[in-house]
Amino acid sequence: MRTPRTAVIERTFGENDEGDVVARLRAGEDAAFAELLDLYGGRCLAVARRFMRNEQDAEDAVQDAFLSAFKNLDGFDGKAKLGTWLHRIVVNACLMKLRTQRRRPETSIEGLLPTFVADGHQTKSNIAWPETSLDTLELRKLVREKINELPDGYRNVLLLRDIEGLDTGEAAAVLGMTETAVKTRLHRARQALRELLDQHLTGRAPC
Repeated sequence: MRTPRTAVIERTFGENDEGDVVARLRAGEDAAFAELLDLYGGRCLAVARRFMRNEQDAEDAVQDAFLSAFKNLDGFDGKAKLGTWLHRIVVNACLMKLRTQRRRPETSIEGLLPTFVADGHQTKSNIAWPETSLDTLELRKLVREKINELPDGYRNVLLLRDIEGLDTGEAAAVLGMTETAVKTRLHRARQALRELLDQHLTGRAPC
């Protein structure tokens, strides 16, 4: 299977349609697999693009996810939406692919975190962002670029919690971390992202 390079325009359908597709998949109907890709391919590819750093890796992750879903249909009990179930599989496929790609040690984000003086106040106060000519799409692109500058360990936590909408427990389960560790990393990732955006939008030089 090869995923499309552009997002598929997906039609909407209800619970009965979901059940029909799953039943046909379990019956080994080839057309049902193509229909599943047509229904959810674009949405899943959009998720993969947020995690993977290039289009080919995103496509490969979605392909791996759909094959995994097809092989593990018995794991779909219908309690969650089919799209929700697929979303989790795509996220897991992306994280697995990222782990296999990691070859260099993670860089430190300490230089992007706030520092404090003895009385507990920050040594550098937050600067209000100036008026910008960037439209919504440009701002989203900028935020995505800055998220991608974070080390994977922080980037993935931020993506799972703030972009994909997983709660702390779900993110901890996916990442194999404690909930406390997820909360700590998320807090630090948000601080580092704010600093990167500050530097870009205010023209402030890195410390």
